[in-house]
Amino acid sequence: MTVDFDDRILAHLQIVIVQKLRRGESFLLSWRNAAEVGDGRSSAWLHPAIPLYFKFSGGQPPSINPLWLAQLTRSANSSQGLVATGEDRSLAEPAHSSRPEASFNVHAAPPSQATVATGG
Repeated sequence: MTVDFDDRILAHLQIVIVQKLRRGESFLLSWRNAAEVGDGRSSAWLHPAIPLYFKFSGGQPPSINPLWLAQLTRSANSSQGLVATGEDRSLAEPAHSSRPEASFNVHAAPPSQATVATGG
């Protein structure tokens, strides 16, 4: 499965995901689908033994927003799992809210490939 996020959110998700996997923790990653792929929501179970590949479209790493990173980390540590939300949510809503609001494109990849998160 390939999931497309823009480089900015992908950089933040990568940090949170790597932190969790380094500690040997499995967790759920959820996101809102784009209208082009049927809208709705999707989720993927992430486990340290599952290979992941992060591909960024830009040549320079995006700046990291510590408030957004903290909000995503709280989400990852919750029973609901990591919910990919927009950056503005880190400032506008209380820490306990993790309702997704941004749209992300999801594409199917051949089953022989690992899960891939790409920037766009």
